[in-house]
Amino acid sequence: MEQQANPVIRSLIERRSIRHYTRQVVEKSKINLLLISAMYAPSARNEQPWHFIVIEERHLLDLIPGVHPYSAMLKEAALAILVCGDEKLETSKGYWPVDCAAATQNMLLAAHALNLGAVWLGVYPRRERQEGIRKIFDLPPHIHPFSLVSIGYPDEQKPVPDRYREERVHWNKW
Repeated sequence: MEQQANPVIRSLIERRSIRHYTRQVVEKSKINLLLISAMYAPSARNEQPWHFIVIEERHLLDLIPGVHPYSAMLKEAALAILVCGDEKLETSKGYWPVDCAAATQNMLLAAHALNLGAVWLGVYPRRERQEGIRKIFDLPPHIHPFSLVSIGYPDEQKPVPDRYREERVHWNKW
């Protein structure tokens, strides 16, 4: 198959959400590569309206499941990265969520390429999650928590499912 020959395509297809991690510490050099990769995501008018909070302190990681119901894996994770949108950095109003989504996806793909496990935890648009995260990290009003990425060395392997659906592809019209 053609996708098997191309390492980029293979990474896109093989990346899985990983929720179980070993106790191994993630090297700072790899954390920096995750952040660099996120910052190279496309953004509307190249505004790059994002900020990132690297969360390594265990007590902070352990607080998050109290405000995010699907974040139990953070109790095993070496770290998490909070992706935030900054209203003051955007002139194309309303695009910060799209830009932050692209940054989050780049980070997930970089984690896979670095042999790390990661999972996207949605914060935006759930108000209760946003407010809980805002309080834990003392975010100013113009900063909006978008997503959390749980990161660590994987302690699980997942098979690659067949997700291609021909019936969802339309050529030139519906």
